[in-house]
Formats: sequence, C-alpha cells, structure tokens
Amino acid sequence: MDDIRHGGDIYRHAVELDFSVNENPFGMPEGVRQALADAVAQCRHYPDPQAQELTEALARKYGIRRENLLFGNGASELFMAIVHALQPRRALLPVPSFAGYEHVLKAVRSEVRYYPLREETQFCLDAGILAELRSVELLFLAQPNNPVGNLMDRAFLEKLLDACMEKGIYVVLDECFLELCPEGEKASFVRDIERYPKLMVVRAFTKTYGIPGVRLGYLVCEKELLALVRRQLPEWNVSVPAQAAGMAALREDVYLTTCVAQLQMLRQTLCEQLRELGLTVYEGSGNFILCKSDLPLYEALLQRKILIRDCANYKGLERGYYRIAVRRPEENGRLLQAIRKIREEMGSAPTCQGENG
Repeated sequence: MDDIRHGGDIYRHAVELDFSVNENPFGMPEGVRQALADAVAQCRHYPDPQAQELTEALARKYGIRRENLLFGNGASELFMAIVHALQPRRALLPVPSFAGYEHVLKAVRSEVRYYPLREETQFCLDAGILAELRSVELLFLAQPNNPVGNLMDRAFLEKLLDACMEKGIYVVLDECFLELCPEGEKASFVRDIERYPKLMVVRAFTKTYGIPGVRLGYLVCEKELLALVRRQLPEWNVSVPAQAAGMAALREDVYLTTCVAQLQMLRQTLCEQLRELGLTVYEGSGNFILCKSDLPLYEALLQRKILIRDCANYKGLERGYYRIAVRRPEENGRLLQAIRKIREEMGSAPTCQGENG
C-alpha cells in the first residue's frame, strides 16, 4: 500500500492538541458557521452542479472570468481530475513537497522525476530546475511549498513559467496556503491565466477558513483546459453546505486580514522559541514551520497527546524532520513546555541555533 500519510490523523490516536494540520488556528468565522447550519435545511435538494452563485461571487472578488473557474470537493479532487485529464507520461516534482502530487500521478501511471531541494539553501527552488524540464509534460509547484513553507520569488517563478510555456509543459501551481501568507494576493497567479495558457492554479477554502471537513477547492485555468478537467469530475461533487460555506467565506475580508497579521506574529515568536529549545528551524511564511531535532519528538509528544507531522515519509527528508502548525498562544505554549520536558528527561541541554538553524 502506498504511504500517503497526512496530518490530522486524530482518528487513530488519542490527541488533545493537533499541530499536524495546517488549518487556520482561529477556526471558522461565525458567518461561515452560521451558513453551514442554515444549509442543513437545504440538503433535501441536490447541489447546483455548476455552483453558479459561488462561481460568480468568486469571479467578482478576484477579477477572474467565470469560464476560468471550476470548483471541486477539495483541492485533492482537482489534482486527481487534472492528471486524469492530461495523462502525462512524465512529470517533474521538486522534493520535498506535498505527497499528494505523487499519489495522483501514480494513479495514471506517470513516470515521476524528482528535483531535490537542498537543505543548505533552505530547501528553496533554484534555477537548476530549468535544466530538468527536458522530456516532461507536467510540473507540480507549491506556493508556498509544503512542508517547508517557503515562497518562490515572483520574478523567478515567471521565468520558470515562461520556460514551461515555451516547451509546452503544463504547470499545476498549488496556492492552497497562500492566503495565509502576508504576501498573499501579490504572490498569486490567479489573474495570469491568459499569459500562461498551460498554467493551472489550485486553491482551497479549507486551510484559510478552518473548514477542512467541508472540502471546497477551486481551479483557475484557460477555459478549454478547464473543460477537459471538468469531464473527470462526478456530478454534484460540491455539496450544498460546501457551496454555502464558500459564499459566506468570501464575505470575511476583515476576519482574514486579522488572522494573517496575528499568524505572522505567532509564527515569528514560535520560531524563536523552538530555536531556543535547540531545534533547527527553516525559513518560511504562512501558518506552519519545518524544523529538525535530534529528539524523537513525534513519539514523545504523542505520548503527551500532542500530534505533530513526522516528515520522514517526505521524499528528500528523513527521520528528525517535523512540520509544526502555528496555533493559538496558549496552545503553542503547551507544545513548547512539552518539548522542554522531553529534552530534560532525555538529558540533552538545548543549544541555541542561528537564523538558518
């Protein structure tokens, strides 16, 4: 069986604090909660298979044409639909990155090639990938990357996209965490579809609005390409509650702006405190942190009913790497206290780390 473990496995563990999933720690906005409750009465109807109201609202908000938008039951469904539509013989993945990309490529028997990101450069994608574009038909990219959290420079990403368009390579750009980064919309490519006709931008409401159980994602791409992907999706794939939650979420501008500002302060503080405890912390943005420790943190924290993401199954990483979500101050405090206790019990004094770990 393929190892496609993700965070959030609270169903097979006794967990009181979950730092393994990268959702908004401030939870769903009240307007979204109310919309979900109200939608229950409408579940006697089939959902709109075209998600027309939601499509029009999102198109207005981001200045996107309606014919360039397609909704799915989470980003994962859209990733699978994309590869089934394109049937790429060879695909390229920078690693480490989200395991779900390789999972969907294996479903269509693609030959997967890897471009290793180097620890000494903070796992940042570099120009060396341009030489690896030969004989590939599809490239997966994440902005920011998961599990590292780093962002690609926009000028570099434009150069990479230009090279892919010249070579006829499709690019899937995963922006599912981008709205929780302070760079946010400035770094997004949802408005650049006409410039890059083989670019497919995938985003999600899941992490941004704290609704992973609702499952709502969307694809932005050129309309002929979008039609190919649509044929791979089942009818009524976006439920009545999901469409209602999406409509409500699009009205939560103040909530989102406040969350992003608070998240960045919490992230900076948590990074500093993890370094003080002797962990190597890598540069990034958004609502999660990649770190490395000589302690068996996953197992030791799980004994204390705290779940973090063990990154040992990410290609390009190994045991000792962990992804930790940024949560509320009191929750972050409990995590730090637990790590401090673990280090004391194992007899290893903390050593301060530099800015790059």
